[in-house]
Amino acid sequence: MTRKKVKLAYIANDSTRKATFKKRKRGLIKKISELSTLCDVPACALIYSQYESLPDIWPSPSGVQRVIAQFRNMPEMEQGRKMFNQETFLRQRIVKAHEQLKRLRKENREKEVSRVMFQTLTGRPLQGLNMIDLNDLGWLIDQNVKELGEKIKSKREELLAQRNEVTVAAPNAAALPARAGDHGMDLNMQQPAMENTMQRPPCFSDVMTPQEPMGFGAAGGDEVLPFGDQNHPAFWHNSPFFH
Repeated sequence: MTRKKVKLAYIANDSTRKATFKKRKRGLIKKISELSTLCDVPACALIYSQYESLPDIWPSPSGVQRVIAQFRNMPEMEQGRKMFNQETFLRQRIVKAHEQLKRLRKENREKEVSRVMFQTLTGRPLQGLNMIDLNDLGWLIDQNVKELGEKIKSKREELLAQRNEVTVAAPNAAALPARAGDHGMDLNMQQPAMENTMQRPPCFSDVMTPQEPMGFGAAGGDEVLPFGDQNHPAFWHNSPFFH
């Protein structure tokens, strides 16, 4: 069972606040002790509270003075370079939360536009979409067309490499009967079977040529998507939701 996330807020109940203080104080001192032992770093703790007249000191008064003296001997700029207070900590948490919110909004927007794109493939009209929606839809279509073109190019190169391997293997196969004939073996019956093996049906790379147009673009021209042309260029690359 997962632990319930604690809300970082002042505890109004006195007894609960006192119990929480004692529990967290023990945990904090334990963590500092582990950090100092495992990593061999100088560390100390000095904790004041309204529940005790004397402060809690770890590891000892002399140990605390030694660490503080080492800190004060550092240059002033080095002292404050990694210093945190409550305000700095909260500001960093807020910045991190804003970045996470921005990322989630981008993911949600992309999923929403993807759903619209697939619905248009079933015949749903584009009525009711504003300019921002069309902008993002055009950007997403452009990205899908580019990914498809890259996959086709990769598959074509793979098939071309396979064809070259078969071409290199063919002369070696043709020399087998001559070498075997020296030993009185007749392999002429194997030649038709080998020729049949070399024959294969035309693949995608055989019927597609580099000169044929791909995607939305015309032959020899740039890609032109439904929402832009040369006189009115597409502007979805500046979409506020995908940058």
